[in-house]
Amino acid sequence: MTATDTHRRIEAIWRIESARIIAGLARMLRDVGLAEELAQDALVTALEQWPQAGVPDNPGAWLMTTAKHRAIDRLRRHQLMERKHEEIARELEAEQADAMPRLDDMLDDDIGDDLLRLIFTACHPALPPESRVALTLRMLGGLSTVEIARAFLQPEPTVAQRIVRAKRTLGEKKVPFEVPRGDELAERLDAVLGVIYLVFNEGYTATAGDDWMRPALCEEALRLGRILAGLMPQQAPVFGLLALMELQASRAHARSGPDGEPIRLLEQNRARWDRLLIQRGLAALERARQLGGDAEPYTLQAAIAACHARAPTAEQTDWNRIAALYATLAAVAPSPVVELNRAVAVGMANGPAAGLALVDTLRDEPVLANYHLLPAVRGDLLEKLGRHDEAGTEFGRAAALTRNTRERDLLQARAAACAKHDSTS
Repeated sequence: MTATDTHRRIEAIWRIESARIIAGLARMLRDVGLAEELAQDALVTALEQWPQAGVPDNPGAWLMTTAKHRAIDRLRRHQLMERKHEEIARELEAEQADAMPRLDDMLDDDIGDDLLRLIFTACHPALPPESRVALTLRMLGGLSTVEIARAFLQPEPTVAQRIVRAKRTLGEKKVPFEVPRGDELAERLDAVLGVIYLVFNEGYTATAGDDWMRPALCEEALRLGRILAGLMPQQAPVFGLLALMELQASRAHARSGPDGEPIRLLEQNRARWDRLLIQRGLAALERARQLGGDAEPYTLQAAIAACHARAPTAEQTDWNRIAALYATLAAVAPSPVVELNRAVAVGMANGPAAGLALVDTLRDEPVLANYHLLPAVRGDLLEKLGRHDEAGTEFGRAAALTRNTRERDLLQARAAACAKHDSTS
């Protein structure tokens, strides 16, 4: 195996093992920032040694053992000033005296709880939303600062500062490494799910840049959603979100053409939709319903996605059902964006004039003032009504508002098609 092959294998192992290692260290050290730093030190050691010595049979245990040795060294360098450090160091030294299998047993005993604590710590409300996203992707997704910066089209120093500040804030506020209980659990779970879905959405339709999608972010969000579902099997919102992501991800291969250009939902080749992801999504949706989550926002959105997944062709889509689900969603979680989506469904179910009437009630919504999908939807409905000149103007407005190059190209092409239609009619 070449050094390059070994490095690739190390990267793959790190993606799988990093959250487990950080979570185990954080439980013992009660310091998420220090745990992440020690885990990174172990990774550096692996990158130095494994290309020559070879990848060990149990790389996760090797990384954990190395990180624990680093922890002991760090505590010794700080002269074990605090009683907690003395106790931790003694415990770690005693564990190191035994064979590696015992280290694995100790870590595995509480691994589920450790990961759950890490998820809730990384998404703590003491951190601003953008910091929660960066910290979650770093600690639970195993992404580097460079990868996170590239994914969100932000300067690497900015992302690095967010991560450093997030870890410092957790330490300064003495945020406990624990899963909240009672009413606080529901509040914090919403934040956790919101972070995961934000990551997924950025991957599904990139806000800006030259790529229509960023599949790696979708994959990380799905992985986190699946982990969370395994750790919290009685939480309906978790399964509602997982169902929504699985169903939406099933369309990924059909959402772009050979050159990366976007393909709209109704024009997609449904034979390219991933049937396994659809099955997993429908199973998660059923689980959310069994847990009493029918009226949960994520479950309702997943039910809408399921209507598309179950339709063999675009023409067979149950738009009346989708419009009804959006009406329920608007009552449960009202927002102008939900109303805009409901207008699309109504337009498909009852005709473009009915949809346009709803869209026009949203034109003065401050939240939608710079939202490119408002003029895009209005342009689509106007085009269907044969009002091509007005439609072209709306598509042009939408193109000017979006920051995604692929989406801008699509909208400009639609505006040009409307102008061409007018010139030939």
